Amino acid sequence: MQHFTKAEIRHIEDRYQDFLKVIKDKFDEGRLARIEKAFRFSNAAHHGIKRKSGEPFIIHPIAVARIVAVDLGLGATSIVAALLHDVVEDTDYRMSDIENMFGTRVSRIVDGLTKLSGDFDAKHALTLKKMLMTLSDDVRVILIKIADRLHNMRTLDSMPAHKKIKIAGETLFLYVPLAHRLGLHAIKSDLEDLSFKHKHPEEYEQIQYLLHNQEDKRNYLVNEFTSPIIEKLKEEGIDCKVEHRLKTSYSIWQKMQKKAVAFNEVYDILAIRIIINSKKGISEKRQCFDVLSIVTDIYKPKPDRIRDWITMPKANGYESLHVTVMGPQGHWVEIQIRTDRMDDVAEHGFAAHYRYKDIRNFENELDPWIERIRELLQSSDSDAFEFLDDFKLNLFSSEINVFTPKGDMFSLPLGSTVIDFAYEIHTELGNKCIGAKINTKLVPISHILENGDQIEILTSENQSPKLEWLKFSASPKARGKIKNVFRLEKSKHTEKGKEIIEELFKEINAPFTSNNLKKLTAHFNLNNKEQLYSEVGMGFLELDDVKDIIGKKSESKLVKYWNITFGSGNKNKEEETPENQKIDKKKPFLLRENQDNIKFSLAKCCNPIPGESVVGYLTTDDHVIIHKVKCRELEKFIANQGEKIIQAEWTKFKRQSYLTRLHLQGFDRMGIVNEVTTLISKGHNINMRSLKFDTHDGIFMGDLFLYIHNTNDLENLINKLRTIKGIDSVNRVENLED
Repeated sequence: MQHFTKAEIRHIEDRYQDFLKVIKDKFDEGRLARIEKAFRFSNAAHHGIKRKSGEPFIIHPIAVARIVAVDLGLGATSIVAALLHDVVEDTDYRMSDIENMFGTRVSRIVDGLTKLSGDFDAKHALTLKKMLMTLSDDVRVILIKIADRLHNMRTLDSMPAHKKIKIAGETLFLYVPLAHRLGLHAIKSDLEDLSFKHKHPEEYEQIQYLLHNQEDKRNYLVNEFTSPIIEKLKEEGIDCKVEHRLKTSYSIWQKMQKKAVAFNEVYDILAIRIIINSKKGISEKRQCFDVLSIVTDIYKPKPDRIRDWITMPKANGYESLHVTVMGPQGHWVEIQIRTDRMDDVAEHGFAAHYRYKDIRNFENELDPWIERIRELLQSSDSDAFEFLDDFKLNLFSSEINVFTPKGDMFSLPLGSTVIDFAYEIHTELGNKCIGAKINTKLVPISHILENGDQIEILTSENQSPKLEWLKFSASPKARGKIKNVFRLEKSKHTEKGKEIIEELFKEINAPFTSNNLKKLTAHFNLNNKEQLYSEVGMGFLELDDVKDIIGKKSESKLVKYWNITFGSGNKNKEEETPENQKIDKKKPFLLRENQDNIKFSLAKCCNPIPGESVVGYLTTDDHVIIHKVKCRELEKFIANQGEKIIQAEWTKFKRQSYLTRLHLQGFDRMGIVNEVTTLISKGHNINMRSLKFDTHDGIFMGDLFLYIHNTNDLENLINKLRTIKGIDSVNRVENLED
């Protein structure tokens, strides 16, 4: 252990005193003494230990404690736990020492925060389970964990590039949904933007530049829009503040990706917020609706865009009135109307309840959510990826409210079906469900429910769960119950799957070897051969292309496997093809044509092509799957097996071409299809596999399936296609299925 310099010791003391200034008026002497004791103990325990950035480690617990106190508004117990949260993991002290010195409550929170020993990356799902088990005892475990992650994200610059991608991806996959579910809007936005900054630095900088560039114009428009509202509110004697907020860079980028639009076409970058200083003795709901009436007298509302989250708050406690109105510039503008209390809850979520309600009542409100989490945890033998998927689904989905015939209300994820509702009420009702009646109309079990539906479940004693139910079930509870039924038969499915694959290998004269099994496992993005056998046995995978996948490809097919080598980017090194090349995770992983040492495949979920930002996922020692950096499937791997993520870069690919799909839309006219095909035939680097066009009422839509060498060729083609008269939009589609 090294000793700190005088300057470092002074730096630690200064940071702690700055923290004390922020909290000293909030607590009595007894609580401040507990915080002081925790700091002194933690400081001594971490003495001589430094972070990757080079600063003393204790700076991190102080920063986390500040987020806990200021951003979350939690009490002294939480601050003490935050100051101590890394002591057991990083020093020689044990949990019993924490309990003896600071009591059972603090030690239980610290235990929930302490990571499992060993390889944290590989056990992330188990660590999360441990956290969630503690959640039922004390929700502050999760809140402090999110604060810990926020500070780690704020200090990510000192980490190597592959670690940044891993941590940013993990944050987007797990911690952002957690913050969303707990209503921590401000922290969720911070986590999203910080993850975006490190995962997609170029896109982040571009959006920051565009936002800064339009700031003056935006401020002018805001003033023009809000002036008549502010004036009228003053006339009516309503005490409130009118402010505006920008969509986060990440939200803007997501919208650009999903809708395939440019920055200037994202119209809801701005939202106006009216925060009422509520009067005692008058219902908050009535005060908000009075303001809504004033706003809609000035600007005409969009009829289908009035949202009342006050009468029926969101599951995370969010309350507000939303209305979209037509502004003077001819753009739709969203206005959010809420009281000061509602605004505090909207920004700080469940944490704000500590300031407005008795803690016990507040934790009772969490009971339904905790109960759902408990049900997920009970399936302890489930695959870690499965657990993460279901858990995330439970966190991040928008919710609908539906009713039983007696009028009891249930909240379900958006997109839920009849079978989800049946399992929500009772397991046996789900197992025996054959359909439902909604508004006296018979509907099948796959029918998607809408907000406000009143549902009567229909059952039959002859019914039993079917595997295909998983295809249309949206709630983690239903999916868990269905999987449990078939998990009992897992060994039978595994044996059956093995037999099917062995038989298939015989048919195509391929050896039943470990290497060939690895290729299949990698192709389907699975973890191991047992999972491969099980998925095949249950009929989840189609094995039509096995011959191609294991290497016996015909010339006309898209080649899925390539060979790669690694190096520092030096041109001379690129010419070498050393044998037994080892993967250096700290250096970019170069993807090249025609190398024989290590193979890689392109992920089917996102179909990357040379020139795109990609990373590699190491499925085995000698096989890598290449994903786009923005691939959603990749987030799952990052969250659970981040240590297997490596940087990857393309070299020049001149010979090999990749199947790509473009979707075209526009106004139909004579000869437009001929112009499109002529343009493509003139491009020397592009070959067309097929095209499909359809017209209806003067509008045409078409799909082009092309073989492309790299992103430059693709971008050039897209730009040329957009110049053809009548074509309104040209977008790349990742899904290559017809």
